[in-house]
Amino acid sequence: MQVKLNGQMIELEAGKTAFDAAFALDPAVAREALCCLVGEEVRELTYVPNEGDEVTTLTFADERARKVFWHTTSHVLAQAVKRLFPEAKLAIGPAIDSGFYYDFEVEKPFTAEDLTKIQAEMKKIVKERLRLERFELTATEAKELMMDEPYKLELIEEHAGKGENISFYRQGDFTDLCAGPHLFDVSKIKAIALLSATGAYWRGDSNRTMLQRIYGVSFMKAAELEEHLAQLEEARKRDHNKVGRELEYFTTSDVIGQGLPILLPKGAKVIQTLQRWIEDEEEKRGYLLTKTPLMAKSDLYKISGHWDHYLDGMFVLGDPTDETKECFAMRPMTCPFQYQVYLNRMRSYRDLPMRLGETSTLFRNEDSGEMHGLIRVRQFTISEGHLILRPNQLEEEFKGCLELAKYCLDTLGMLEDCTFRFSQWDPNNTEKYIGTPEQWDEAQSIMGKILDDLGVDYTVGIDEAAFYGPKLDIQYHNVFGKEDTIVTIQVDQLLAEQFDMTYIDQNGQKVRPYIIHRTSMGCYERTLAYLIEKYAGALPTWMAPIQVRVLPISEKTMDKANDVYTTLRNAGLRVELDERNEKIGYKIREAQLQKVPYMVIIGEKEAEAGTVSVRSRHDGDLGTMPVADFITLIKEVIDTKAKK
Repeated sequence: MQVKLNGQMIELEAGKTAFDAAFALDPAVAREALCCLVGEEVRELTYVPNEGDEVTTLTFADERARKVFWHTTSHVLAQAVKRLFPEAKLAIGPAIDSGFYYDFEVEKPFTAEDLTKIQAEMKKIVKERLRLERFELTATEAKELMMDEPYKLELIEEHAGKGENISFYRQGDFTDLCAGPHLFDVSKIKAIALLSATGAYWRGDSNRTMLQRIYGVSFMKAAELEEHLAQLEEARKRDHNKVGRELEYFTTSDVIGQGLPILLPKGAKVIQTLQRWIEDEEEKRGYLLTKTPLMAKSDLYKISGHWDHYLDGMFVLGDPTDETKECFAMRPMTCPFQYQVYLNRMRSYRDLPMRLGETSTLFRNEDSGEMHGLIRVRQFTISEGHLILRPNQLEEEFKGCLELAKYCLDTLGMLEDCTFRFSQWDPNNTEKYIGTPEQWDEAQSIMGKILDDLGVDYTVGIDEAAFYGPKLDIQYHNVFGKEDTIVTIQVDQLLAEQFDMTYIDQNGQKVRPYIIHRTSMGCYERTLAYLIEKYAGALPTWMAPIQVRVLPISEKTMDKANDVYTTLRNAGLRVELDERNEKIGYKIREAQLQKVPYMVIIGEKEAEAGTVSVRSRHDGDLGTMPVADFITLIKEVIDTKAKK
């Protein structure tokens, strides 16, 4: 039969596998392959192609193949744990963006010594070259097989109602419930590192059992693992949870609670600087500033759909089941509030587009296990905006939103680490969304055309849409390689109907507007975290909390140092004066450790001449110059928002 393999048509004997086909075409290609792509579906190399199939082999260089590789390694991890700790109960073990993890219920938390033993056992399993064999059972048979694994039984029970057979994978003496796909065998897993063990609630629910989660990563070559571990070490040095606390940007308090960070003066100053910049930039682009309440009655969220589709993520004040009393909730989004600005009076087509912007404080009831420094929090501030517009304005306004977001991220130095995702609904999971399939098809078709017209290089994310519309998610990859959404631009034609929003068109008819939900820079707290990691705490001068530190060499030059300090402050610079009775070398090192962009040093010669000696964190010793010249120099760096 005819099969297209890696773009070439080949003759393949019936019953032969994708690996057989690849080996016949090029043995070297086959040996490097980990899995294959059939259409858009990732399959194992044991897949038997059908007539006319298009098959593409995937190597470790492909993200999808890496996840297959890491998922298989998670099974090796589980097998090793069961060998060493037979009483351990298995939960789940997926591949993630940077490796894999597996959750276990064990009597005592895993120690560093335990991880060393488990890693050694994993290496033994790899040397056994065990094949992974897939088989299926009915729900009854699956329960009998997993009778001693309560977490697997819970997962089986969920599938039982669907009437489907349940798939398993066997490797030697170990069997796990799994949908796959996997490697043909474990022998390609040449280099393994178990990185940490932490607590994790079963299914992220703090009311469920606390499990032990082991994180790890694996590679086909030891050199690749060594390079990865070196990158991880560098990432740890930049981790905002470490650097941000050391430089006193933020702190947390147990008596306040998880996900509620306290911004210290430095962190607050950075966010104030960013907020002023964003608000001024939005005003230049025609945005109207609003300020809306932080909470509302449940009535508002019922109209918007948040009450039915987002209630678990909201902080509710009162009993939502008691209809005799008003029930309030803290806002998770600003859109229903800003719509009231539009609804304040009847609108004409001449009023559109109406661009509404707000620095919004939002509240989301994230699971405690999801909290992480400034990146995932329960209260945060966002550069939120909503554009209400005529249908024929949609593409131009979407383009403006994208240009604004790219300008902001580029100015911050973050755009180079971003990718774009077209987040769509899942037509097989419609209960998560409002609207009809026809409305979704129309919205996604319109948005897809806009993205293509604008030349956006994007991937598609199914079931990643907002419950009311598709969106473009700008994804940021942090120093650990983890991907988070930093900016979104959403097309919405449903909430205007929910809120009965209309305008009078050129023909005097009432028609519904389109809405774009967007952020320009995203969440301020999350952005601060990324900036700390991106620049290892050495933020560019224009946004640095302290831009200059004045360093008198001795008590004799203190008066002159005070004069310089005052002059710099009056020039609008953020400046500190180091008045300590310490040697100048010590003061310079302290300023360097604090990542201060510029140091102004004043000795007796400088005091007599009315000059200062300038050191730049970025450019080193800049020599001696009049104070006015230094102000001109640093102002240019600030005004141009240079990345230094």
